[in-house]
Amino acid sequence: MSDITQTKPFSLTDALDREALASAAPSQAELMQELRVRPKPGWTSRLPPSLAAFVTNPKGMAGVILLLALVLFSVLGPMMSDYNPNRRAGKPHVAPGYEHVLGTTRMGKDVFTQLAYGGRISLTVGFGAGIAAALIGLAIGISAGYFGGRVDDVLTFFVNVILVLPGLPLIIVIATLVEQASPLVIGVVLALTGWGWPARTIRTQTLTLRTREFVLSAELMGEKKWRIVLVEIFPNMLSFFMGGLVLGTIAAILAEAALEFIGLGDPNAVTWGTMLFWAQSNMALQSGAWWEIWPPAIAIMITGAALVLVNFGVDEITNPQLKAGRKISLIRKFLKRRGRSADVF
Repeated sequence: MSDITQTKPFSLTDALDREALASAAPSQAELMQELRVRPKPGWTSRLPPSLAAFVTNPKGMAGVILLLALVLFSVLGPMMSDYNPNRRAGKPHVAPGYEHVLGTTRMGKDVFTQLAYGGRISLTVGFGAGIAAALIGLAIGISAGYFGGRVDDVLTFFVNVILVLPGLPLIIVIATLVEQASPLVIGVVLALTGWGWPARTIRTQTLTLRTREFVLSAELMGEKKWRIVLVEIFPNMLSFFMGGLVLGTIAAILAEAALEFIGLGDPNAVTWGTMLFWAQSNMALQSGAWWEIWPPAIAIMITGAALVLVNFGVDEITNPQLKAGRKISLIRKFLKRRGRSADVF
């Protein structure tokens, strides 16, 4: 006798329940939108994974676009102007208009031309000092943390000396000795005094990495020291290197502008800092000539904001814990909106 399989009769209530569940379940597109997961463009598959992740990062790309806009303006801006930044181009304090896009200073100089030429020097000094300080800090920090022993003791001593050596007062002393500190002198002093904190941070991280399994495995396999440093340790220091680079560049640009604003720089050099110095000396705000002081101030603020956005983008890519924390917070909010428990996280 064959077994007769008994099936539960299908009711209209069950059909309605299934239909309701199906209609309540979100689609894949809705889930991706709520979790803020964006499909990656197809052309990014040809790029290296780290570069593809940075290109698809909104914060990082926004910072890069702003920086490129400033660099292009500084490079191509003078070509679009017929005026000399050091010579008179019109009447004093002419408001922005067709002939002078950003107006003129009290001395009759074109503000647009000065802003473009000043960007060349200010960005060069800032990026030069920031890159130099970050590279010095990276080399000294990794060397001290990885090799240890006497190398660590000697390099740590120099790091401590640099940390207690103030950069701005040193530039002030140099400016009083040479009468006028040029942008090159300011950049060199900032580069030589700004690598202390990056070096200490990278040294601390290197001390934790040199006992990891992948570093010990490379040493047991007989890999050379320089290869272990470049291939095994340096990629894990990218976020700290970018952090030091961004902070060093911002500090250099602000320090140069501050020193030139208080009159310790070369007043004949055309930079964003000297533009602020002459605007303050000529009482631009008191006379209502806002166009003389706001353009260089806004340029400095945009440069700092762009560098911070680039740092945020790099940190989100190279820091898995930060990236995972952001994803978990989005999943928590998603589950709470669905009335589900989020205690699993």
